Amino acid sequence: MAALAAGVITVVNSAPASAHGAAMTPGSRTFLCWRDGLSPTGQIIPNNPACSAAVAQSGANTLYNWFSVLRSDAGGRTTGFVPDGQLCSGGNTSFSGFNLARNDWPLTHLTAGATMEFRYSNWAHHPGTFYFYVTRDGFNPNSPLAWSSLESTPFLTVTNPPQRGAVGSNDGHYYFSGRLPTGKSGRHIIYSRWVRSDSQENFFGCSDVTFDGGNGEVTGIGSGNGGPSNPPTTTPPGNPPTTPPGNPPTTPPAGSAACTASYQLTGNWSGGFQADVTVRNSGTSALSGWTTSWTFANGQTIGSLWNGQHTQSGSSVTVRNVGHNGSLAPGASATFGFVGNVSGGTNAVPTPTCSSP
Repeated sequence: MAALAAGVITVVNSAPASAHGAAMTPGSRTFLCWRDGLSPTGQIIPNNPACSAAVAQSGANTLYNWFSVLRSDAGGRTTGFVPDGQLCSGGNTSFSGFNLARNDWPLTHLTAGATMEFRYSNWAHHPGTFYFYVTRDGFNPNSPLAWSSLESTPFLTVTNPPQRGAVGSNDGHYYFSGRLPTGKSGRHIIYSRWVRSDSQENFFGCSDVTFDGGNGEVTGIGSGNGGPSNPPTTTPPGNPPTTPPGNPPTTPPAGSAACTASYQLTGNWSGGFQADVTVRNSGTSALSGWTTSWTFANGQTIGSLWNGQHTQSGSSVTVRNVGHNGSLAPGASATFGFVGNVSGGTNAVPTPTCSSP
């Protein structure tokens, strides 16, 4: 099949560009598995079965160091240097679990041919070029990824893009606009390579995607729900991440039908943030729907929200379930997430309440 024409972007930037990192939008396996496993204790305990299998094979340190899928001796080499079946780890045996051929990795939903903002972590600072490839039509996620599985030409090439946030911080990432491959549908892998121009070090990653008309939504993380991969909270290699504090669930109302809600801040950057809210059936009978509400204390506003329907009036926010996550058995939960805006440096965590019909 003919390869897609390459899109080439070169950004002239007076500041040096950056390296050590991984794709955040669309999220690489290591990044989304890190997000999937975040817990209030600071441990990373994957919920997704593919992430769990990868950690069982390669160890939990791969998630604490999700931005380190690299080869220090690559020098731009690909076919023959990185063996077939080892593309997602870049041939780095420490990350071999992320080569597993499975169809249940965390999944980013995209629209073929759409223009989107790509984001790539910049934990360390180096110049270089990013290459993004997509798998050929008919790709089977249950088969090992080989070089012949990819279109031969990258659909996007970017040199020295700009960055947001401080290098080595919780919110640092490169960003650049690019057009997604056209004519694609269903399951695919977007394969990324970052080739440093100041050393032989290269970075590699697999982002599992489906071209189904989506706009960056992520499924298969946490309780099975998720949102766009926005700037994360990261920590230096080998150290557990610091998860911003959430609030304890509210006390459920009396009766057999009850729900609780808990709010967790999952990312902070200049002028913005990301949060998840988990609604849990704390009663003894099934819920047919739920509504959660809270009041922002610092003028925060919601920009976009997934897996829920929201309204905001001033500082008051109300979120109701959507069709696929309103029915909850006793003990079951649903999570929705959102990206918000905040002015100033204060972003207090609100206390949500929950009610059911």
